[in-house]
Amino acid sequence: MLIDKPIHEASKLIRRGEVSPVDYTEAVLQRIADTNPRLKAFIQVSADEALEDARRAEAEILAGNIRGPLHGVPFALKDLIDHAGIPTTANSRVLQDWTPQQHAHVTSKLKEAGAIYIGKLVTNEFACGGSPTDALHPAPLNPWNPGRITAGSSSGSAVAVAASMVPLALGTDTNGSIRNPAARCGVVGMKPTYGRISRHGVLPLAPSMDHVGPMTRTVRDNALALQVLAGYDNRDSSCRDVPVEDYTAQIDAGVKGLRIGVMADIFRQDAMTDPQHITAFDTGLQALKDGGAILKEVPLANLEQFNAVARSLLSMEGFAMHEQWLNSVPHLYGSGSKNRLMQGAFYSAADYLRAQRLRRLLVDELTAACSTVDLIITASCYNATPRTDDTTAANQRHLYQLLMPFNVSGQPALSIPSGVSRTDGMPLSIQLAGRPFEEALLYRVANYLEQALQTGDLKPPVD
Repeated sequence: MLIDKPIHEASKLIRRGEVSPVDYTEAVLQRIADTNPRLKAFIQVSADEALEDARRAEAEILAGNIRGPLHGVPFALKDLIDHAGIPTTANSRVLQDWTPQQHAHVTSKLKEAGAIYIGKLVTNEFACGGSPTDALHPAPLNPWNPGRITAGSSSGSAVAVAASMVPLALGTDTNGSIRNPAARCGVVGMKPTYGRISRHGVLPLAPSMDHVGPMTRTVRDNALALQVLAGYDNRDSSCRDVPVEDYTAQIDAGVKGLRIGVMADIFRQDAMTDPQHITAFDTGLQALKDGGAILKEVPLANLEQFNAVARSLLSMEGFAMHEQWLNSVPHLYGSGSKNRLMQGAFYSAADYLRAQRLRRLLVDELTAACSTVDLIITASCYNATPRTDDTTAANQRHLYQLLMPFNVSGQPALSIPSGVSRTDGMPLSIQLAGRPFEEALLYRVANYLEQALQTGDLKPPVD
C-alpha cells in the first residue's frame, strides 16, 4: 500500500508522475479516519488545507518545479509546534484557546519544501508529567499492543508514524521525548545536536536541553527530513550557524574502519534489563564487526547523576517557564504536569548553578570517554515495555534508559529499531550517539544496521 511505503520510495514515484500527491494525501487522510479513533494520536486534522496543498504540489511537479524529496509528502506536528491559524494547546487547558498567527520555523521549512501539513499530534501535557490522564486529550495507544505504554512525550508522533497514519512527524526531546516513544513504538527518532534545528515557534520546556527532531519509519527518510529542518535561524538564540552536511551522501558507505564505542556496561549489569534487548544489541554488534567496524568498550559511570541533573534542570527551567500560569491558573493544569513543574519551586538559584557545574563535569567526562571513537552505540530503553496498568513501572521507565546523558551533553542521538521481542512482541531498539553536528555519520551507521537487522519494514502486527 502507498501509505506503507518509505518516504524515499514514495517520493520517487511522485517525482516520476506515477503517484499523485493528492492520491497520497487522500490515502493518509483515509488511514487517519480508519485508525485514529482507536489509537488517538491526532487531536486535529486539516483535511481541506492538506488537499489544497496537495493539489498545488501536484501542479508544481507537473510543471517541473520539484522542490525536493519531501515535495508532496504529508507530515504532522507534535502539539507544541506552531502552525499559523491552528491552536497549539500543548495538550493543556491552559492553552486550549490560544492560536498562533505565525508558523514555527520548522513548519515553514517543511512547507517550503513542498511537504503537506496534515494535523497536530498528542503530547504529554507541556511535554512533561507522564502519560496524560487528566490533561486536555487522552494518551494515544501503542499500535503494537494497546496494553503497553507508548512513553512520551512525543507519543502521538511515534504512534502516528508507527501506524502508517503519516510518514513523517516532528517531536521534541528534552529528557528523551523523541527517542523514548520511538523505541517503544518501533520507529526511527533523531535528537539532533543542540542548536542544529531552530526552536522558534516551539513551546519551551527546559530551554537548555530542548531539541526538535524528525520521526520516521526508516533511517533514510529521517535523514531526508533533517536535511530540510537543519540550519541557522537568528530568531532562536541557541541555534548554531554551522554548515549543514548532506545527510545522504555517505549513507550507504557502510561501517568498515569506523571506531565504534560500545557503551553497554550499565544495562548489562542491571537486573531490570530485558534479555531480549541484550540479544538484539549483541546481534547488532556482530553485524558491525562483520561489516569491518572496530569496536571498543566505553564506560558510562555516572548514569544516575546524568539522569538526576537532567530531571532537576527540567523541573527548575520548566517552573521558570510556567511560574506565572502556575500562580494564576493552577486549576487548569493536569495533575501530572503540575506536580512535575511545581518541583522546580523548591530549588534555589544556588541549586541551579550547582546542577550546571555538575553538568559541565559530567559532559567533560563523557567527552573524554568518547574521544577515541567515532561514535557510540548503546541502548535506548532497555527494560521490557511496561504495561499501561503497571503505573509503578511506567513512572519509573526513566531509570532504564540511556537517553538523558545526550540531552545533558547536547550530542546528536538516534534511536532505531533493532527487532521485535520474542517474549512480548514489542519493538526493541538501539541508540547511536555522536560528536556535535555529525548526524551524517549516525545515519550512515544506522542505515547499515537497519539493512543488516532487516528492520526497515517493521510494522505493528494488527492493522
